[in-house]
Amino acid sequence: MIKDLALEQAVGHHHALGTSIVLQILVPKDDIIQKSFELIDHYEDLLTVNRDVSEVMNVNHAAGKHAVQVSSGTYSLIKLAVEESRKNYGFNALIGPVVKLWHIGFKGAHVPTDDQIKEKMKLIDPMNVELNDQDQTVFLTKKNMELDLGGIAKGWIADRIRDLWLAYGVSAGIINLGGNILLVGDSPKRTNGKWTIGVQDPKETRGDNITTVMVPKCSAVTSGTYERYLVVDGKKYHHLIDPRTGYPVETSLAGVTTFTKDSVEAELECKRLFFAGHPIAGWHDNPDRIGAVFVYNDEHVEYDNFDDSRW
Repeated sequence: MIKDLALEQAVGHHHALGTSIVLQILVPKDDIIQKSFELIDHYEDLLTVNRDVSEVMNVNHAAGKHAVQVSSGTYSLIKLAVEESRKNYGFNALIGPVVKLWHIGFKGAHVPTDDQIKEKMKLIDPMNVELNDQDQTVFLTKKNMELDLGGIAKGWIADRIRDLWLAYGVSAGIINLGGNILLVGDSPKRTNGKWTIGVQDPKETRGDNITTVMVPKCSAVTSGTYERYLVVDGKKYHHLIDPRTGYPVETSLAGVTTFTKDSVEAELECKRLFFAGHPIAGWHDNPDRIGAVFVYNDEHVEYDNFDDSRW
């Protein structure tokens, strides 16, 4: 559904990627919003693991049997996911078998035994993925391994939508893929071109902010413990499983929001910082990393790099 709010603004609503999508173009260009929805649906068809057929599911079905050739876009995203998984900072695109064992946030969620976890941990080693750049093939070398790009796919797709918008001359807009935000161009509402972004209050309903920050064009992505969890015998288990242990990561963080140039980078970096549990020295030395906001379980907030004069 597309709704024109004013001559200078158009907003489109769509459901895909398992979430509600809102695209806002502040200076409309032809039918770019509809083209964007079609692009999102195309990439979902290639990348989803929530249907039996997709390029990623073809790879999973062939686990332990043979390599599978995929399209160039899918291959580049899989390669990025595997390379980042091998860095062992918390993100792991092969974590699926362990996550499914816990099933937190869904019917049948439970606390598995240590032995069950150890058995599934044998299936999540990213070193057991063979990538062939020349043929663009992917091979999961052990039976029952699973590749799941859900941890970074929304960010990667948001970046592709931005590419589309820039190619069509869109000067300003907001891409919101279920809370993963990508700001395109300078905000026309302020002379300095900056945007105001709210950071979710973990103890309130979605949309209630605990703080706001002003940022240049960038992406904002959050990782948090507060939306999906399981309580057993008075102990709370959240859904963010540490691939290094097979258990929910132990942390005093309720959530961390990262602000980076590209959305796929924001996806990865919010996981790096969340699993670290605190700001990382030198993290923002990379100029593409604008800043981060840490919200702790006691509701105190830490800001990383938001007094930097670079922007």
